[in-house]
Amino acid sequence: MSEYVIMSDTGCDIAFETLRDWEVGFRGLTFHFEDGIEHPEGEMSMSEFYSRMRGGDVSKTSAVNSQNFKELFEEALKEGKDILYLGFSSGLSATCNSGMMAANELREEYPDRKIITIDTLAASAGQGLIVYYAVEKKRSGADIEETAQYVRDMIFKLAHWFTVDDLVYLKRGGRVSAAAAFAGGVLGIKPVLHVDDEGHLINMMKVRGREQSLKTIAKKYMETAQDPKGIYFISHGDCLDDAKLLESMIVAEGGSKCALITYVGAIIGSHSGPGTIALFFLANGR
Repeated sequence: MSEYVIMSDTGCDIAFETLRDWEVGFRGLTFHFEDGIEHPEGEMSMSEFYSRMRGGDVSKTSAVNSQNFKELFEEALKEGKDILYLGFSSGLSATCNSGMMAANELREEYPDRKIITIDTLAASAGQGLIVYYAVEKKRSGADIEETAQYVRDMIFKLAHWFTVDDLVYLKRGGRVSAAAAFAGGVLGIKPVLHVDDEGHLINMMKVRGREQSLKTIAKKYMETAQDPKGIYFISHGDCLDDAKLLESMIVAEGGSKCALITYVGAIIGSHSGPGTIALFFLANGR
């Protein structure tokens, strides 16, 4: 069995040190505020990033280009290793397509090596949860083909449920109308969204108030999780207390404690804003 490495990108919102502990290679997306200075994800602290957003700064993002992926992949290929790349949803970013382009070029240069690329159709710690499961599968002794199929079988069972605190950020990205954003601000309406089978953000329902939005997400978990006592991840847009509140709601209903609470990174946070809370778990369907 040939040795292989799992690779991803920072759309997965897993801390860099954790990815290194998992022995996962990665490349970072970038963002910039209106001053035009480009920042690789991870360069700026999350507290500073969200502080600037709360102060009115608008952040825009850029995908990883194929050359960056080519350089990353080639490091492993030169060592005689195969590659399994698990990419940020193509429904939200061009990053995964860049990884696939790099892989196509390198397959010609390294015909004896396997390079498998998978669009996870997932984002934030949902993508991160898929990476986690892939790492565990590899550690169990699975070969690259077995791990790749394991991931493919999982993709449409990986549920994403999330809410945001301020609709203005989704309005900028065209996810909600200006009227809905205005009404949400005045009436305290909070959307509950998920990611569909094509990797796009879908507005599922509207509820009144922050606590009710968290209760709705917790209820979705308890109703649809394959195993309410199983593994789930929570990501947050600089609102750790709310992430812990969501966890406590799940535990109070008989669910397990959260396996990982992490930040919504600068890339996804640019579009969802401060106060985002997202829950990821394996369900009977997305």
